[in-house]
Amino acid sequence: MDALLFLTFAGIAVLCAINLVLQTHPISSALSLVGVMGSLAVLYLLLGGAFIAAVQLIVYAGAVMVLFLFVIMLLNAQAERTTSKSAMRAWVSVPLLFTFVILLASLIIQRAPAGAAVKFGEFTGGSVANVGRALFTTYLLPFEVTSILILIAILGAVVLARKEI
Repeated sequence: MDALLFLTFAGIAVLCAINLVLQTHPISSALSLVGVMGSLAVLYLLLGGAFIAAVQLIVYAGAVMVLFLFVIMLLNAQAERTTSKSAMRAWVSVPLLFTFVILLASLIIQRAPAGAAVKFGEFTGGSVANVGRALFTTYLLPFEVTSILILIAILGAVVLARKEI
């Protein structure tokens, strides 16, 4: 049952990620990103990280995506214009993409160390105490730098969206 749920939500995450890249309208792309983040939260839950799954939904799928949507709306982003695509590019790019993916997969399989198989629900390091201890000791500086970068991004969006009087 766990493997079926994993494959289902992994497939949803991949399909939403492909849709994210293929969309021409930025709001549709942002909503596809919400689908990816929601699927990742379920995958974290399957692996035993209930706290990480909750944070994924609350912080990323909730707060960060609302911020992205506000920035998109402030900038008044329109859908991208389509350009004429040559048939030659399609005939060359698709086989090259598949070749690249196959080469990359074979390289990862050859170089990756053989480890123990993942057992769903056995991970116990995702408790609130463990994450809080790591966040406010080992990773305090990156945590604070990230919050400052988010503040700078918000200020930049407001400055870009401001209309001159």
